[in-house]
Parts: sequence; C-alpha cells; structure tokens
Amino acid sequence: RIIAAGEALLAPTVTRRLISQFAQQQPAAAAAGGSGPGGALASLTPRETQVLRLVAEGLSNPEIAGRLVVTEETVKTHVSRMLSKLGLRDRTQAVVTAYESGLVVPGSVPQAHRL
Repeated sequence: RIIAAGEALLAPTVTRRLISQFAQQQPAAAAAGGSGPGGALASLTPRETQVLRLVAEGLSNPEIAGRLVVTEETVKTHVSRMLSKLGLRDRTQAVVTAYESGLVVPGSVPQAHRL
C-alpha cells in the first residue's frame, strides 16, 4: 500500500540516516551545485521547490501537508510533478538531487528533523 500510494518504502528515520551519511561522503558535490538534474530545479514552481526541501528533510506527505497547511493529496500532486519535471523515479532520488544541487546543504536541516 505504501508504494502504491507513492510513499517511500524506507522509514523516515532510515531515510534521514541515509541522507546524513550521503551528505558526509559528498560535501564537495553539494557545495559545488553539480550539474545534471540540479539544473532542472529552475523548472520547478516555488511550491514544488519548497516541497522538495521538505522531502529532503525527511518529512512524510502528512507532515508536509501539516507544515504547508494543504491536503495530503495536494502534497502528492506536488511531489509527483516535481519528480516528473526532474526526471526522477522516487523520493530518494529527489533527496540526493536536493543535496547535490545545493538546494539543501548538509547541516541545514532543522535539529528537530535530524536523528
């Protein structure tokens, strides 16, 4: 059901740990801004960019909906459009793209969302 709903299969705590370890291994790529999918960030609407940042923080769709005061269905639509515009398969790739592009910088995730 989780996959059919477009959610990540990994628990948020596991996703955050993965992000943290990836960020420690790739600080130069994140700081440099990289190329590739990161250049496509300009095609995102401000709201899609905001949703990407929240996904990169490890928030679930219900958590994002609560933060933005929108419905969960609206969040799913934003996530779907963001993934499509960036040519990504899933939220994990979106997180990696957010870090590699410099949209999210290691250490910038609020303390409440870190492990």
